[in-house]
Amino acid sequence: MGRVIAIANQKGGVGKTTTAINLGAALSKLEIRTLVIDFDPQANTTAGMGIPKDTSRKTVYDGLLSEVPFGDLILPTTLERLFLVPSQKNLVGAALELADRPDREQFLRRKLEAIRANYDFILLDCPPALDLLTLNALVAADSVLVPVQCEYFALEGISEFFDTLIRVRRSHNPRLAVEGILLTMFDDRTNLSHQVRDDLKSFFGDQVFETMIPRNVRLAEAPSHGKPIFLYDPTCRGAESYMQLATELINHDQKGARARA
Repeated sequence: MGRVIAIANQKGGVGKTTTAINLGAALSKLEIRTLVIDFDPQANTTAGMGIPKDTSRKTVYDGLLSEVPFGDLILPTTLERLFLVPSQKNLVGAALELADRPDREQFLRRKLEAIRANYDFILLDCPPALDLLTLNALVAADSVLVPVQCEYFALEGISEFFDTLIRVRRSHNPRLAVEGILLTMFDDRTNLSHQVRDDLKSFFGDQVFETMIPRNVRLAEAPSHGKPIFLYDPTCRGAESYMQLATELINHDQKGARARA
């Protein structure tokens, strides 16, 4: 069964979409079959992976709220082992449509059961809100990867998010683990970035990834060209950091598998 990882944080602009695209691409470069599900109505992951808008295309909205199998939604990408379930702005209405349904937080988990075995990793790019869509992602996931921008309120925001994870574990998904906290937009030249790093490591210890994603112009440019960083500028620091993150993630998964055995 593939490992399902939700990439989530209630704050916007912390690097969730950049991480979903480029971590997925890095895993595929390591010959690991990976599916990215764009679970954000903004559909930035879809555009950032080079999939043009098409109002006639079935998206994650149709898979979630109709009888369309998720397997019918999956699109190939420009990388051989990287696949995408696209999103569209109509997903914003899904929370309202799910609100009165029984087990409304379980829909995504049930839909993924039919395709989990086809992939080594399934990455869920969540919206920047603690809404019913994010709840569905957290209930469906085995673990959550939390990108955190190196800014002043980072520790406060991550503490609030972890409170939410505790509630999700108690009520809906007791197996939900923390894959790791990922520092993004790290600027080695500033004292603030170093202070945020030190504070998070002091508070959360080995839950913080060793890999840090630097503030990198080429990394910021790549989505506007509809390309993962490995196709836009594979030698830049941003590409190197996401490859390091993929390797660290695989090591986490192997250690976890040995522990479960």
